[in-house]
Amino acid sequence: MAARILATPPDGSGLKPVTGAPGLPYIGQTLQVMRNPFGTATKRYKQFGPVSWSWLLGRRTVTVQGPEAAEIVLVNRDKAFASGPAWSYYIGPFFRRGIMLLDFDEHLHHRRIMQQAFTRDRLRAYMTAMAPGIGRGLDAWTPGDRFTVLGHVKQLTLDLAVDVFMGVDLDRAEADRINGAFVDAVRAGTAYVRFPVPGLRWQRGLRARRVLEDFFRAHLPAKRRDGGDDLFAALCQAETDDGHRFTDDDVVNHMIFALMAAHDTTTITLTTMAYYLAKHPEWQERLRDESLALGKPELAFEDLDRLTGIELVMKEALRLVAPVPALPRRAVRDTEILGHHIPAGTTVVVPLLTNHHMPEWWPDPERFDPERFARCEDKVHRYAWEPFGGGAHKCIGLHFAGMQVKSVLHQWLLRYRWSVPGRYTWPLDTTSLPSPKDGLPVRLDPLEAS
Repeated sequence: MAARILATPPDGSGLKPVTGAPGLPYIGQTLQVMRNPFGTATKRYKQFGPVSWSWLLGRRTVTVQGPEAAEIVLVNRDKAFASGPAWSYYIGPFFRRGIMLLDFDEHLHHRRIMQQAFTRDRLRAYMTAMAPGIGRGLDAWTPGDRFTVLGHVKQLTLDLAVDVFMGVDLDRAEADRINGAFVDAVRAGTAYVRFPVPGLRWQRGLRARRVLEDFFRAHLPAKRRDGGDDLFAALCQAETDDGHRFTDDDVVNHMIFALMAAHDTTTITLTTMAYYLAKHPEWQERLRDESLALGKPELAFEDLDRLTGIELVMKEALRLVAPVPALPRRAVRDTEILGHHIPAGTTVVVPLLTNHHMPEWWPDPERFDPERFARCEDKVHRYAWEPFGGGAHKCIGLHFAGMQVKSVLHQWLLRYRWSVPGRYTWPLDTTSLPSPKDGLPVRLDPLEAS
């Protein structure tokens, strides 16, 4: 398909136009990007370079590949890019006014309050609270030849979110209802039909949002009154030095967004780690020996830095399968990226999932090699590895995420050994957040019997 330019740069600017192969209006490369993101990214980089455009989910979208372009957009030194207007198009109706959908002074104001819920003391309390739940969840697993990792990990992370984030006692039916609402809300963001047709993703997402709002509003008065060591209580009580606090609407919005972000991204990371540890049993044994040497059934806060093997594997899993596959922004004024003219109003996307597979920056990028982080390959550029984003919108819960992943995997390694057939390759579904289509079936054995 012949290349076309997005817009003509202003006379005398010295800027180049952004070129691309837009495809059909509205649809463009949507299907190719969702079904084969790696092949599509490689092809467009070779054809158009690091900055190109196409239609994507109904928007004229500029995709920027590589860490140099990513840094310009995410660090956003000139405040030319806004997160809220871009994310709102995809998930706004379902996760409105979450921290990622706010910008500039308002975002900074909310972030300052929210940081009170992620202090060192708070993180320590969350970790202590989650440890028994991890054990109960793992002990309930039934070993066998067709143990599906994704579903079981998803259930475990939801149960932990209920304990640590909500601090609310739920029966199984109610927990499943809330879990289903989060799934529907997340999947709605990549709906092809972006208006409420009964039975389709968009309508299910709107219904899910109502379920989640009703749930948090019902429990909010008690949290305001009684407090607690959970995130819900922390957001209700959080206050800056100058006395700023969240309104009830703020708490509900941030809880819905935070629970989605923590629940889904942790599930994807743990599932990815499980897959590669099954494919590479020598690494699974290395991590197990590390956890056994610790001599503790549950991980303590002061132990986090001692699990260096888990740290390496977690970073490599986040590189191979970024849980948030892309970060969109909206240009709020005319600007430039690597000498290319970006008109105001343009949607710009940083594709984390595929950026982490660029051979220009990562040697042998498809190979599972956790030692690459010991060799500091990620330091070749400060934005070569960016699973948590960057700049003002860098994930506020990144330390919590690492803490939870390590806590779960430590106890998992002490209880079970798991494997897959030698020729097995998981079918990764990238139409929404990345996950295995088959649920990742493994052979799960109790450690004592292995």
